[in-house]
Amino acid sequence: MVQSMFAHPDAIGQPSVRIDGPLKVSGTARYAADFMLPDMLYAVPVCATIAHGRVAGLDAQAVEIMPGVHAVIHHGNRPPLYRATSGTIDEARPPLDDNVVRYYGQYVALVVADTLEQAQAAANAVHVSYDADTPDVSPPGQGDISAQSDEASRSVGVEGEASLTIESERGDAPAAYASAAVQIDAVYTTPVETHNAMELHACVAAFDGQAYTLYESTQGVVNHRDVVAQMLGTGKENVRVISHYLGSGFGGKLWPWPHSLLAAAASRLLGRPVKVVISRAMTFQSAGHRPYTHQHMRLGATREGRLVSVQHHYLSQASMLDDYRERCGQATPRMYSTPNLQVCWGLARRHVGAPTSMRGPGAVPGMYALESAMDELAVALQIDPVALRLRNEPQHDEGTGLPFSSRHLRECLQQGAERFGWHYRQPAVGAMHRGDEVLGWGMAACSWPGLRMPTDASVSLHADGSARLVCATQDIGTGTYTILAQLVSAETGIALERIQVGLGDTQFPPGPVSGGSAATSSIVPAALEATRKAVRAACRLAVDTEGPYAGQAEQSLTMRHGRICVADDKADAGVPLAQVFARTGVASVAGDGHGGSGKALKKQYSISSYGAHFVEVAWHPATARLRVARVVTVIDGGRVVNPRTGRNQIEGAIVMGVGMAMLEQTHYDTRSGAPVNSNLADYIMATHADAPQLDVSFLDYPDLIWNEVGARGIGEIGLAGIAAAITNAVYHATGVRVRSLPVRIEDLL
Repeated sequence: MVQSMFAHPDAIGQPSVRIDGPLKVSGTARYAADFMLPDMLYAVPVCATIAHGRVAGLDAQAVEIMPGVHAVIHHGNRPPLYRATSGTIDEARPPLDDNVVRYYGQYVALVVADTLEQAQAAANAVHVSYDADTPDVSPPGQGDISAQSDEASRSVGVEGEASLTIESERGDAPAAYASAAVQIDAVYTTPVETHNAMELHACVAAFDGQAYTLYESTQGVVNHRDVVAQMLGTGKENVRVISHYLGSGFGGKLWPWPHSLLAAAASRLLGRPVKVVISRAMTFQSAGHRPYTHQHMRLGATREGRLVSVQHHYLSQASMLDDYRERCGQATPRMYSTPNLQVCWGLARRHVGAPTSMRGPGAVPGMYALESAMDELAVALQIDPVALRLRNEPQHDEGTGLPFSSRHLRECLQQGAERFGWHYRQPAVGAMHRGDEVLGWGMAACSWPGLRMPTDASVSLHADGSARLVCATQDIGTGTYTILAQLVSAETGIALERIQVGLGDTQFPPGPVSGGSAATSSIVPAALEATRKAVRAACRLAVDTEGPYAGQAEQSLTMRHGRICVADDKADAGVPLAQVFARTGVASVAGDGHGGSGKALKKQYSISSYGAHFVEVAWHPATARLRVARVVTVIDGGRVVNPRTGRNQIEGAIVMGVGMAMLEQTHYDTRSGAPVNSNLADYIMATHADAPQLDVSFLDYPDLIWNEVGARGIGEIGLAGIAAAITNAVYHATGVRVRSLPVRIEDLL
C-alpha cells in the first residue's frame, strides 16, 4: 500500500473554484468550432435518406458549378482512406468506403464550399437515387440473438431459443433458481438514448502539405490522433489534435466519427482548411447513441432474504458492421453475495448507426435491471429494500475471488437512509401522502469500476515563482484543469492562481481519454511524480549555488509555500523560488512523470466505487402528474480531490438519470429507419424545471491501494442505479412496476 505524503495536503480535498471558469463565462475559452483559419472552407455532409440498400446513382454535376462550391466528394472520387488496426473507433468502416447504406443518415457525400450557407445549399441540391430495402430498426427481443463467442467463452441455451455467450458464471444458477423458495423472473428494457451535448460535434482540419492539425471536439486527443493517422495513411507524428475545451460529450465524443476523417481528407484534397460542424439531427444518426437493451433477470432467494441464484441475460443492439456491446452485466458478479450466478450476453444487429459509450456504459442500464429486480424481491419477501441489500453484502468480490481494495457500500446505504429519513417509510403501496399527492420512496445501490490508463505529464517551475503542468488529456467540463493545479499545489505550496495547466493537445505528453471516470486516477501518479522531480531539480539548484543552503544535502530540502526550505523549517522560512533561479540565471526547471494502467493491481484487488440513491417521487392522480421531488445520494468514490466539482458531477448525473427514467427515448420510423425525434423539441431531456432537491455527500475513504491520493473516479457512478431508484419509488407510490423505460403516464393510469 502506498502511503500519502504531501508537502501541502490541504490542497487536496478542497472545494476549489474552477481555474478555467473565468475563461468560460467571459467567452474567452475557444471550442473546436470557434477556430477560424485563413482561407477556410466549409463542408456539409450529404446524408442517406434510407437505412438499408445501396446508392444507385449520385448526380453532382449541377452542384459542382454552384456558386462557391469547390468539391463534392463521394465514393466515386473519395481520397484514399484506410481502416485503423489499433486504437478505438466505433464506426470502423472508413467514410464513403462503398455504396452500401446500412443506416439512415450515413454519409454518402461531402460538399465543400466557400461559406456555410453555400455548402448547405449545395448539399441539399445533391441528387441521390437508391435501391432501397426494408430496414429493421425494431427493438431487440428474445429469439433474435446474434451470439458472439471466443475461445474463452461458451454458449448456453436460453429457453430453447438462440444461444448467448457466458460472461461470468459460478455454481449452477439455473438449478439453484429452480429450487429457490422465492423467485423473481422479469424482463427490463432500456431504449436508445442519444447524447445531446450542448456543443455540437465539430472539426476544423488543416493540411499543410505534410502534416494535419485538427481542432476537434473530442474526449480523447491521443486516441483521436492515433486512429485518424492510420485512416489517413500517415504517421501519427504528422497529426496534431487540439481540444482545449469541450461543451460536454457524455461518451459521444470519446472516439472519432466519420465527419472528422472527411474534414481532414477534404483539406488534403483542396489544400485549404476545412470546417465541419454536424447538425443536431446528424448527431442522432452518425455520432453514436446508447443502444437499446433487453435484460432478463432471474433472482432466487431463501425466505429469509439470502440470494441463492442470480441470472442476468441481456441483449444489446448493435449496428450491421460494428461490434459495440453495452456490457450490462459488468457490475452484477460483484454486487451481492450469492453462490450461484450466470451472466450472459448477445448482440442484435439493426439498421442503425454504430452505438457507442454513453455515461456509465453497461453499468447504467445493467444496474437499472439488477436494482429493479432486487426491489421486486424485497416486495415479494416483505423485507425492507435496504435491509435486503445489507443482508447480501459480500465479504470479497465473488465474481473474481479477489479482495476489495476498498468497499463501503454498507455505510452508503446506512448513511443515505439516515439522511433521507428512510425509517419513516411506510411500506404499503400508496400509503404516504402530502396534500393531494401520493409519495413514493425508492432506493437503489450503484457501482462503477476503478479504471486507469497509462499517462505521462510534465511539470515546470519558473523563475517568477509560477508553475505549469502539461498533459495530453483534456477537460470536458469536469474540472480537470483545477484538479491538476491542486495536485501541483499539494507538492509545492504554489497558489492555484499561479499554476498554469495545459491540456488537450497531442504535442503534450500523452494522457488518457476523459471517459470511464478514469482521467483523475490515471493522471494522479504522473502529475505527482513530475512535480516531485521538478521540486528536486529546484532543490539541486539551491544546494549548488551561493545561498543559505549551499553545500547541504539535496534530500534535506523541500518546497513549501513556493519556497525552498529545510523540511522542518518554520512555515514562513526558506528562500523564494525566484531568488534561487536569480542566483543561477536559470529560467525554469522541469520534471516528467509517468503513471501505469493499474493492470497489475486489478489482478490483486477488486477496485470499484459504490454508492446508494434514495428517491422521493410525487404522484398527483387527479392531474396525472409525476415528478421526482427529492434525491439523497451517498458515494464511496475514494478520496475526492475537489468536492465542489465532484458534487457537480454527481448532481449532473442524477438529473441525467431523471431524463433516463422519465423522458429520454429515440424513436425510429420503421419504414425509413430515420430517428424521428432528432431535435431538442421532440427529444425530451431533463431541464432545471425537472431537477429535484438534491443532497449529495461523499464518504472519505481514500483508496490508497489504487493511487497515492486514493481517488477512484466519480463521473459515471452518479447515473448508475438512479433510474431504478426512481422506478422503485414509482411502484411504491402507484403500485405499477415499470420495467421498460422511460416511465410513461399512460403506464400509470
